[in-house]
Amino acid sequence: MRFLAVFFTICTAVLLSTCSPAYSSHLTGSQYNRTYGTYSGMTHPGARHNPAPIPAGARTISRPSASAQAPYRAYNMPQEPAPRPNCAAVCVIDPNTGQIFYSYNADTKRQVASTQKIITALCVCDEGDLDSMVTIHPADCKAPPIRLNLKPGTEYRKSELLKAMLIGSFNDVALSLARDTAGSVDAFVERMNKRARRMKMYNTHFANPNGLPAEQYSTAHDMARAACYAYHNRTIREYINIPTYDFVKADGRIRRMNSTNRLLRTHPWVHGMKTGYTNAAGKCLISCGSYNGRSVIVVVLGSTSSRIWGESLKYLKWALNLA
Repeated sequence: MRFLAVFFTICTAVLLSTCSPAYSSHLTGSQYNRTYGTYSGMTHPGARHNPAPIPAGARTISRPSASAQAPYRAYNMPQEPAPRPNCAAVCVIDPNTGQIFYSYNADTKRQVASTQKIITALCVCDEGDLDSMVTIHPADCKAPPIRLNLKPGTEYRKSELLKAMLIGSFNDVALSLARDTAGSVDAFVERMNKRARRMKMYNTHFANPNGLPAEQYSTAHDMARAACYAYHNRTIREYINIPTYDFVKADGRIRRMNSTNRLLRTHPWVHGMKTGYTNAAGKCLISCGSYNGRSVIVVVLGSTSSRIWGESLKYLKWALNLA
């Protein structure tokens, strides 16, 4: 009997030690086996099985409920065929499971314009201390439009600048946040690329924090991955869901800004995320919506001014069964 007890104990220890990472992450409540990297739709042939660690101070893993309106509940692939795309690339993803419902040219490298400010926001949140003050430097003000036109020497709370960047997509604000967070814009861009690799964005390279034309690229699939991380960041999720914001400048004047995401102002079940436009990228939009406890993120790249809103809306409605 004693031999059998010892034998059983040894077998149990061996079994637990060889459990999969997905099982281990389940014990800690993480999403590793789904959103963060192991299901077949999001892995990479050359990837390590275990994800690169995220700094202990990063505010990116905490998970609020999938919807502010109702608890999350899983759902299957939509029964109706996906709408026909009228853009360069699309990726439709469930942010809670990582399941991809639809993709079109989703791994094609292309410019993504200001949608990459989502990664900028994640890196700023990684650093933390959003209540600290940021002093505007002359170099911060040299970004081409769109600008908030902040004056050198003035100070603003980091959280207020982060809101302004995500809501109004101001390029000078992105530079201010990048320089203040990492000491220089170049050092911050290095953080962006490291962050991208940790999120398994293997077809992505960034050259600046604001998405203006440069030797940089990403894909609809990679940006969908980043959007999942942003979706599970409480701070970013709150800010991207603000339709109108009054930014108080250092001289007391108020700059009212409307979210660049028009869908956020016209459809109450849409909750952000980020727009983008350059001549090289075309019209881009990452949008998320929740309905009846279900959530979805839609990435549309390379659209036009006349089509971008309807293009995103049709995939949101399709995935949420609102068509």
